[in-house]
Amino acid sequence: MSDSEKAELVLDAAYACFTRHGVRRTTMDDIARQAGMSRPAVYQHVRNKEDAFRRLASRLLDRSLADARSAAQAPGGLADRLGAALEAKLALVQGLWQDSPAHAAELLGVDSRLSADLIASYDTAMRGLLADTAGTALPRGEAEEFAGLLLAFARGVEGDLSDPGAPVRLLRRGVALLVAGLGLPAEAVGGPGPA
Repeated sequence: MSDSEKAELVLDAAYACFTRHGVRRTTMDDIARQAGMSRPAVYQHVRNKEDAFRRLASRLLDRSLADARSAAQAPGGLADRLGAALEAKLALVQGLWQDSPAHAAELLGVDSRLSADLIASYDTAMRGLLADTAGTALPRGEAEEFAGLLLAFARGVEGDLSDPGAPVRLLRRGVALLVAGLGLPAEAVGGPGPA
């Protein structure tokens, strides 16, 4: 097994432990045991539990952003592409809540000293991606403002994940309504129109 594969194994083990016990209660022994490695072997890939958490958070956010970028470039109207990009963000949150209802808030915490900067960078990148996507139909300043509105809406949708299918439907419908409200030509809007 290569060093990069071992590092991924350590991060996978950290994810399993963090979702099971929470970050505060997880120990390096827990991560080593989950990875099937000795503690010294784990320390070859992460400095400590906080480093494991930051690397894991970075990996999750990078994957979500890559999925959002792919979705924003897919064929379809503006509402389709914006909705799909935000759905990638929602999938990250839903996945954490599904894997760890008891600890998801801790893992996603914007106020967490361990990941606040990573989440802020992710949000900035998402805002830029949404603005670039909306910028195909709007002037830059309006596209940036619209991107902020879309992110605020997506955060609101993330607030209630009790019905796993509802947030995606609400997100798609809301984005379609917001885009329709821009008064763009129908071919630029795409997605389901307002009822």
